Amino acid sequence: MQTEKLFYRARVALWRAKAVLGRGGTAWPMTVEVSHHIDASEPDANGFCDYHYEYDVFEFTDGFVTFLARAYSDQPEKAAMMTRIEGQDHHHLLTKRDLRHPLFLKAAAYLRVAGKTDLDWLDTKSRAYVPLT
Repeated sequence: MQTEKLFYRARVALWRAKAVLGRGGTAWPMTVEVSHHIDASEPDANGFCDYHYEYDVFEFTDGFVTFLARAYSDQPEKAAMMTRIEGQDHHHLLTKRDLRHPLFLKAAAYLRVAGKTDLDWLDTKSRAYVPLT
């Protein structure tokens, strides 16, 4: 696992260098899975819920790293990048370094094409949503 992680980091660094130098490079591989979720309380006697959240979770992966994003159904133009997963269940909140990861950049572009023009990311340090510019 350590060797694979080392090669992966080298591959990311090489991709970044080519992008900065304007040498093109190959497209970063990405698989996208979207799942729909509903989180709601039990209805009361009148049929009303105390809370009802409906959202889609976007899972972007290159086979080694995964980024998760969430978009609520009542805000069709908005989405938030939430977490990074490495390997088996190693969840991390996002850092500024993640914003430069080729998979993150490709995921943000995917969301924008899907109409999610107002993007945020969940910052590790402040534990707050920060606009993605």
